[in-house]
Amino acid sequence: MFDWIPELVWNWILVLGTGVIAYHGLTFRDENGNREFGHLLFGCIALVFCMRFLFDDILGIVEF
Repeated sequence: MFDWIPELVWNWILVLGTGVIAYHGLTFRDENGNREFGHLLFGCIALVFCMRFLFDDILGIVEF
């Protein structure tokens, strides 16, 4: 369906998307200024995937 979009563009979209999710999850605070465990958990998971897309798919440094 989207064969006209190069794989590198998809990889950058995934890096940016997971990076935004990771940033939000790791910096989120509730009304009282406390961090929520769920946001930290999913922020860390998103950060792992962001690093995986960056270092494996784009830079080719690490082979999974």
